[in-house]
Amino acid sequence: MPRPITIPGLHRHLLGLVLISATGLALVVTGAPAQAQKAQAQTAPFPASRRAEPTAAMAEEAAKAAAQRILIAVRSGDAQARFNQFAPSLQRVSSPALVAESIKRMPRLLSWTITAIQPGVDSSSVEAKILTSAGSRELTMVIDADGKLEGYNINAQDIDAEKVVSTFMGALTKGQFITASSFLSPSLQEDISQATLQKKWQNLQRITGNFVRVQKVWKAESTALMKLVIVKTEFTRLTDNLFVSLNERNQIIGVDFPTDPAPVAVPAR
Repeated sequence: MPRPITIPGLHRHLLGLVLISATGLALVVTGAPAQAQKAQAQTAPFPASRRAEPTAAMAEEAAKAAAQRILIAVRSGDAQARFNQFAPSLQRVSSPALVAESIKRMPRLLSWTITAIQPGVDSSSVEAKILTSAGSRELTMVIDADGKLEGYNINAQDIDAEKVVSTFMGALTKGQFITASSFLSPSLQEDISQATLQKKWQNLQRITGNFVRVQKVWKAESTALMKLVIVKTEFTRLTDNLFVSLNERNQIIGVDFPTDPAPVAVPAR
């Protein structure tokens, strides 16, 4: 039996960011008498260490505002603006040029409605119903405390599993690791970063040679809770099958390569 090698690079087809110009005003007081400064310190209600933390309502409002900015950026099609709204972890595996390439392939975003927000301390989850040129979809975004996008997932439950896997492979092989990550289940996204996905894909090709093409994608098995899709993949040194498992919502929950790949067939002369 082949020994599967799980690719854990697979939280975090259609998202980007908006560039926001923020203007801040700073009030600087100079030359204030020492007695006045002492009086101000004495009348301060709490020291800085005891100031109230943001409330859940404040976090929810901030997450909603950030989600609106992100979706506006997606609709604008401005690659640089969308890249600027990525969290640092996403920026490290992307670039404005990669974002621009992604824009060319994605359906155009027309409108949206924020449907739910789950605020958190470090990050918040925002759900939205979006209308694109390809139809309506349910979208979930993970937004950090700075209002930056950490990851997303689009509901693909009504799409054929083979189509989901084909799109995932297209993003993976083109270096679109943020898009590829969006096809993973939320629990897998929690465990695996886009940077790990990038690293594992690159390390794999050190063994197999560079990726050449996907020859065939087909569904091998299906139950009420899981689907298995096989991807016949050609590299420069070998050709073999990639096994992708999905849950009942068509979210990818595992990707495995066999340990003993078959070599590329060389035509007889």
